[in-house]
Amino acid sequence: MSYVHDYILNKNDRKISYAEFMELCLYHPQYGYYMSNKEKIGPSGDFITSSNIADVYGKTIAGWYYKEANKHGLPAQICEIGAGNGRFAKAFIDEWSTITNEPLHYFLIDGSLNHLEKQKELLPITANIKQLSDVNQLPPFSGLIFSNELFDALPVHVIEKQESGIFEVMITVCEDKLIEEKIPLKNQSIADFVLQSKLSLANGQRIEIPLAMEEVISKIAKSLIRGLVLTVDYGYTNLEWAQPQRHSGSLRGYHGHQMVYNILQTPGKIDITTHIHFDSFIRIGEEHQLLMMNKWRQDEFLLHAGIFDQLQNHKDQNPFSEAGKRNRAIRSLIMSSGISQAFHVILQEKNI
Repeated sequence: MSYVHDYILNKNDRKISYAEFMELCLYHPQYGYYMSNKEKIGPSGDFITSSNIADVYGKTIAGWYYKEANKHGLPAQICEIGAGNGRFAKAFIDEWSTITNEPLHYFLIDGSLNHLEKQKELLPITANIKQLSDVNQLPPFSGLIFSNELFDALPVHVIEKQESGIFEVMITVCEDKLIEEKIPLKNQSIADFVLQSKLSLANGQRIEIPLAMEEVISKIAKSLIRGLVLTVDYGYTNLEWAQPQRHSGSLRGYHGHQMVYNILQTPGKIDITTHIHFDSFIRIGEEHQLLMMNKWRQDEFLLHAGIFDQLQNHKDQNPFSEAGKRNRAIRSLIMSSGISQAFHVILQEKNI
């Protein structure tokens, strides 16, 4: 908190955008949430991801890609962006070795030194399994580029529509507290995004503007020579953003699996996230030669990908047996009240 205060007060106008605030709170080398040694994922962390429920998630996608690679003549190469603790990669690699003897090349990309160390605890870092800190380090690549909950963690600007025009919501310091201050929108890139995305805002409505999203999509597209891009995340279409329940936007935090509505109170201590703009994500992808192939709800995709192949017949009455735990994980990923209801899967291709 002290660092953020000093950072803002040293600015000429003593205010920063939400995007700059999120960049500091999540990715600062010393104080950033994702850079810390704190346990973030799982029961003792702040949130859960599909790939950390059970290895069945990574195994199902491995089986799916094996079929897609054969179908499209793609190499056995995977790049996972935002690879986190490495659990998805381990499940994918383990399943691949049971399906085929074809050597798999796997790139894990993550900017957190803590995550890179956790990956080393699970995986042998070899010539075929490599760690990178940024997409820019990826050599010209053909195969599958995968991400799970990457785009929802990118910094976003916040704007609000009022009768007198559109304002950007900034952050400043008042009486040793972080507070918001609205200024008339000056950032032309934000105005261009609103126009190109055909966003229509009601009076009083707030929305997050993900300028960083295009930068990441552009990096992916430049690195990919030929292959598939599979993106898993939660978000809304333009029609969904226009619904009354989205009036306040989607910016929020998570701490101890509880939602935090005021993300200004504990900078660097909580996960901060937003819903992505699905229509804009697809539009920007096509502008960078990533062509839309399909979009599913996550449970629909997992069924399409053959998750039931992972079910195991067992007579063991022990509910904590490996087979029992795997079967329960499959149910949790496809049941109507499970985690998959909140997520969508977008499949894009380049030069296929």
